[in-house]
Amino acid sequence: MMDRSNTVATIRDNALWMRRRAFQMVHAAQLGHPGGDFSATDIVATLFFGVLRYDADLPRKPDRDRFVMSKGHATGVLYTALCRAGYYPEEWLDTYMQPGSKLNGHPNRQYLPGVEANTGPLGHGLPIAVGIAIAGQIDGAEYRTFVLTGDGEMQEGSNWEAAMTAGHRKLENLTVIIDRNRLQQGQGTEQTSSLDPLPEKWAAFGWEVFEVDGHDCAQLLEVLGAAPSGRPRAVIANTVKGKGVSYMENQAKWHHGVPTDAQLAQAMEELV
Repeated sequence: MMDRSNTVATIRDNALWMRRRAFQMVHAAQLGHPGGDFSATDIVATLFFGVLRYDADLPRKPDRDRFVMSKGHATGVLYTALCRAGYYPEEWLDTYMQPGSKLNGHPNRQYLPGVEANTGPLGHGLPIAVGIAIAGQIDGAEYRTFVLTGDGEMQEGSNWEAAMTAGHRKLENLTVIIDRNRLQQGQGTEQTSSLDPLPEKWAAFGWEVFEVDGHDCAQLLEVLGAAPSGRPRAVIANTVKGKGVSYMENQAKWHHGVPTDAQLAQAMEELV
């Protein structure tokens, strides 16, 4: 088996930097969705620093892998990953959600290199990713398409239409990762509209299904980096909303929230 310990260590280092920087951005902007940023950080870091093929100097290179951030409100984690990957300088992060900034509250591919699709209205990212994967299948292209969704987002019917299409077409070049933190704006997903049994639902649509610890970078790297196997792949990543900061973890109120100066200082002490 290939020794991936150095890669996992690099992913973890980047994930730590991303959490710290994203929270500083939210504090400065007095806007953001840090709970969902933090539940998804290890997933996004694993993709950008262990799985995806890309060239930050050539962001539209035809053979690049595609990543669609369907939970488009989680821009803190997306923008820090793109910055760390070399798409733009760190100074841009200081403009987060400021007037005239390229770093909007939702990602815009017209403004930022590395953004594949404008997202924000939930339920759009997976259908877009299915279209990208179909194009790759028709062209015989080698690129793979990855899409990250929230679990509350699974209550949108457009996702299940897209899942049915992908299963029917056996889009082995497509992977969806569901950030399964079990919280959405206001309350738990199961109190809003029950999603369980989620693995069985994806399997019924013809997908190969995996359940992983969404904060275990070694597990994520193994599953997300595996070769295609003839079917689209659904990775249900069990995560903790607000992961890494004690007062945020598993708290629905941090779906969107802004830290005080004291809370930011505490977070910086805990995120080490």
